[in-house]
Amino acid sequence: QVQLVESGGGLVQAGDSLRLSCAASSRTFRTMGWFRQAPGKEREFVAAISWGVLNPYYADSVKGRFTISRDNAKNTLYLQTNSLKPEDTAVYYCGVLAGGLYYDAKSYGSWGQGTQVTVSS
Repeated sequence: QVQLVESGGGLVQAGDSLRLSCAASSRTFRTMGWFRQAPGKEREFVAAISWGVLNPYYADSVKGRFTISRDNAKNTLYLQTNSLKPEDTAVYYCGVLAGGLYYDAKSYGSWGQGTQVTVSS
C-alpha cells in the first residue's frame, strides 16, 4: 500500500496562500484527492485529480481559490490554496482513491497523517 506524507501547512492570515504537498512512496495511477477535517466535523472533500490530470474536481467552497495538481514523475500531489479564509482552518489530508465516488472519503484506501492549516482573521 502506498504511503503518503503531507506537508506545507501553517498559520497564516486571511487572504494569504499556502502550497500543500503530498509525497507518495511509489507511483500510483489512481485518482488522488485532498480532504480536510475541522475539529468536531467530518472529513470533507476539497479536490481530486486523475492520473492523467483530466478534469480536476473541486468542492464549491474552494472553487476559484484552490488548485489541485500532480507531478507524476515526482509522485507528488499539490494543493495551491489562495485567498484563504478562517473557515478553511482544518487538518488537510491527501488520499488515493480505491474505488467509488471521488468526493466520498470512504472511497479512499490510503491516507497521509495530515497537515494543519490555520487561518486567522
